[in-house]
Amino acid sequence: MSIKKDYISIIIPVYNEENNIGKLIDNLEKLTGDFEVIFSDGGCKDKTCQIIDERIKDKPNYKLIKSEKGRANQMNNGAKASIGDTLFFLHSDSQIETDILEKIEAAVNRGVKFGCAKLRFDSRGILMKICGFMSNFRVKHRKIAFGDQGIFIDRNVFFENGGYRSIPLMEDYQLSIDMKEKYPVEQIDSYITTSGIRFEKNGKLKTMYRMQVLQKMYRDGEDINKIASMYK
Repeated sequence: MSIKKDYISIIIPVYNEENNIGKLIDNLEKLTGDFEVIFSDGGCKDKTCQIIDERIKDKPNYKLIKSEKGRANQMNNGAKASIGDTLFFLHSDSQIETDILEKIEAAVNRGVKFGCAKLRFDSRGILMKICGFMSNFRVKHRKIAFGDQGIFIDRNVFFENGGYRSIPLMEDYQLSIDMKEKYPVEQIDSYITTSGIRFEKNGKLKTMYRMQVLQKMYRDGEDINKIASMYK
């Protein structure tokens, strides 16, 4: 497989996303430039794959691959199937700005090896604005990015690191930790809007607090399967 220079591979893990995937593809269709889109299916049991197949049949730079379940596994397999020298990992409930690939390319040309976008939520209200602000503050001051912020990374750096760690949760957090010393994350000036449904469903303050607790548990080395069970 020949790797293409100055080419971005957008890798999207999917699992039962029939309610989101059409909207995401609508969003991706507005992008311009040299890129490919890889949907990595973790064994969807709804109509996600049918929708993707129908929507991408006339798009040669889009493809759907099969993967073992688990977001880390799906993203790693998507990376293996990709041909770009820059990997851009995107969640399926995200919406991106049309200039994001240009901003990523500009960052890469400046020598950035690991980066992310700015985050905001589709939920209204001051609490979600604060949550988005704190996520962006964390990137700037702690050099920690999470997957809903659209992580991009140099292909060689990603594979030299062993990709995402095959764990049920915190794979994005661990990647930021791995990169922190040598390639601290840089944030581009482009926004990703992500779903706030988990916050709406489980309570905004409760969810914010729980996430902080789970991150601390992970830093303290507690069992990842226990942490994952508490996240659900």
